[in-house]
Amino acid sequence: MSLRRFRIPARAAVPIAALASVLALASPALAHVEVESDGAQALAVGAVVSFNAEGESDTAGISQIRVALPSGIAPGDVTLADGPQGWTLAPAADGYTVAGPALAPSKAAAYRIKVRQLPDAKELVFKSLVTYTDGHVDRWIELPQAGVTPEHPAPVLKLAAAAPGATPLPADPSATPATPTAAATATATGPASAPASAPAPASGSASASASAKASDSTSSSGSLPVVVTVLVVLAAAVGGVVWWRRRSAAS
Repeated sequence: MSLRRFRIPARAAVPIAALASVLALASPALAHVEVESDGAQALAVGAVVSFNAEGESDTAGISQIRVALPSGIAPGDVTLADGPQGWTLAPAADGYTVAGPALAPSKAAAYRIKVRQLPDAKELVFKSLVTYTDGHVDRWIELPQAGVTPEHPAPVLKLAAAAPGATPLPADPSATPATPTAAATATATGPASAPASAPAPASGSASASASAKASDSTSSSGSLPVVVTVLVVLAAAVGGVVWWRRRSAAS
């Protein structure tokens, strides 16, 4: 009898462990837009900033990325250092767009920009909208609230203190003013270096707000099969435990 008492918890743990595995697999891994720069420092001149937008779709590829520049960086002060083959950078009123031939599904869009001079700040927020060939738009524009990491965090670049004697460069008279474009409202608030809004996709694609609503609808419908699967596995686990206990009692 004592042996049975020890075996019941052990066997009951099998379906529970299986359920835990399903739950772990069911949790989707969110893609992110990451930003980094070697030796990132306030007031650094000619800094090269790297971005990596992870491709989260298995059926559509990334075709463009719109970025709202933080305060202190003018669109005319940014040039494309390198990126996917055929991609170009176009300045906008509040930032820039990098776009070109669509990438393969699930492929990350990695590119680098060169900034004339980084502003004197502790961190820079680059709110980004990633557009896919099927019209889906990922809005990476949210900032932490009360220390809680948001679901769609904006890329943030931490800066070291400026070097001794470093000063802001004078305005570049040769910089071409950006053509005004529509901007998508970003409701998240953040540091002073963060812009008040994130840019909308270029002409010809769905608006950022409409795409975001479509994304929310897709995410909700996509989570339904996961919930059903978890409930089925849970029911099977409970049924297995009940059956084994009845069989043990009968024997």
